Amino acid sequence: MNRRILVAIGASSDPNPPSAAADKARSFARALLRYRDEVILMSGGDGGLMRIACREFVEGGGLTIGIIPVEDEVIGEDHPRYSPYNVIPILSGMTYQMRSITLARSCSSMVILGGGAGTIIEAFLAYIYAKPLIILTRTGYPSDRLREFCGDGYLDHRRIIKAWFTDDPVEAAELAYSLGKARS
Repeated sequence: MNRRILVAIGASSDPNPPSAAADKARSFARALLRYRDEVILMSGGDGGLMRIACREFVEGGGLTIGIIPVEDEVIGEDHPRYSPYNVIPILSGMTYQMRSITLARSCSSMVILGGGAGTIIEAFLAYIYAKPLIILTRTGYPSDRLREFCGDGYLDHRRIIKAWFTDDPVEAAELAYSLGKARS
């Protein structure tokens, strides 16, 4: 069987993300399109950076899965968290925090595109589940600070899996593909 590589993104749902983060999300998705026949892009199904990256990926011919939290299952198209770029929407029946567990456990690799507490939690979940973790930096979000307390590349003393840090979204896409492929 030819199994797909599931690349998950941890990303802010802010309706007006910093321009640096939005540009990086678009560049990441465009770079990942090189592997669109092998990769499915997964997200938490919301707006903000998730919507930006998924839009770029879908419009380039890629396939996306959105793990929709219960809070967003009934929102309308005019809501800032709504995203029409969830080609395969999974109505999780779970809260925002709980759906992040499904996202982290299901992926082949996780890329942190930038965000706050929820995105940082997703980084730690990927780490705990030993998923290849790539953290995009210089996004203007608090997730940029993850590097500060893991100088050796590990998020804690257990050294479960080394995190990769880069400020280059093209490199993040290449790492997500290659590390995810090695795990699939």
